[in-house]
Amino acid sequence: MINVTKGKKIGAYTFLIVVSFISAFPLYWMLVAATNKSVDVSRGTLLFGTALWDNGEKLLSSQNVSSALFNSFRYSVTMTALSLFICSLAGYGFEVFHNKAKDRVMTLILLAMMVPFAATMIPLYKMFSKAGLLNSTLGFILPTISTPFLIMMFRQSARSFPVDIMEAARLDGLTEFQIFYRMFVPTMRSNYAAAMTITFMNAWNSYLWPKVIMSDAKSITMPMLVANLTEGYVTDYGTLMLAVLICTIPTVIIFFILQKSFAEGITGAVK
Repeated sequence: MINVTKGKKIGAYTFLIVVSFISAFPLYWMLVAATNKSVDVSRGTLLFGTALWDNGEKLLSSQNVSSALFNSFRYSVTMTALSLFICSLAGYGFEVFHNKAKDRVMTLILLAMMVPFAATMIPLYKMFSKAGLLNSTLGFILPTISTPFLIMMFRQSARSFPVDIMEAARLDGLTEFQIFYRMFVPTMRSNYAAAMTITFMNAWNSYLWPKVIMSDAKSITMPMLVANLTEGYVTDYGTLMLAVLICTIPTVIIFFILQKSFAEGITGAVK
């Protein structure tokens, strides 16, 4: 019986080690490729090289990396802050002020998730062009500032918020917004962390809509910069992988900082 238990543990740990290696290998290969020349990357080398400095010089001389990083941070942070406020307020309102009419509206919002963004991209571009929102932060964030997933997520979180506390706060003279800001927001920190992680990653990695609406070179983002490196007849894979590495670092940092709260927020844990 003991041998069988040990065999199961060994098998489980072996499986986890193999899966972990497979999951981490793309990150390792990206790091290796960023330090090698293009020809070595094409050959599939798995050892670190000495071309990191050369790849950095090529990248900085051919692309405006600082401008792309600044734009990506500006768009992502602005979109994340506004999305958290709007979606959490909407989810809170849908649950706290619940009725059949709001259920129908929520159903329509969830059905909107079935419509692909490509189907609405051209009408959105025409609308934003007439409104003069091309090459602007507002034009970048408006189409995705409120998402059905985040609204549904915060609505589910609001269901675990004690009704008795809200009624007591109303008797004490607090307004609905004060109850939301002073009581709901601090209680749902893990949910906000999960929503922030998801929204920031989506905004940072967004490519299709910025590519359509951002025609000015000064408005370029990091995903657009990476795509620019693949254009032309010859692709320098060392420089390309260095740009991918730079583009990946912010999202990796955000995820590792908030991973515990992210897991709690996704599973619906409330402290």
